[in-house]
Amino acid sequence: MTQLIIDPCLCPLCGQPNACAMASGEAASAGPCWCTRVHFGADLLAQVPEAARNRSCICQRCANPTEPVTRD
Repeated sequence: MTQLIIDPCLCPLCGQPNACAMASGEAASAGPCWCTRVHFGADLLAQVPEAARNRSCICQRCANPTEPVTRD
């Protein structure tokens, strides 16, 4: 069985960098991450694969409800 490796710096929906300051270790010097000031709806969170839940942040593009979420 192959174990899925989760990169906390990549969005679990599109695979692009999520710019999460907490995942990159920049939170202490840069202040709160953008993701702490955004509401992620239940429908969006339900799209995150179970293995990545609470382990990888959704990126700003996927979190923006005005842009469609695509899986690259």
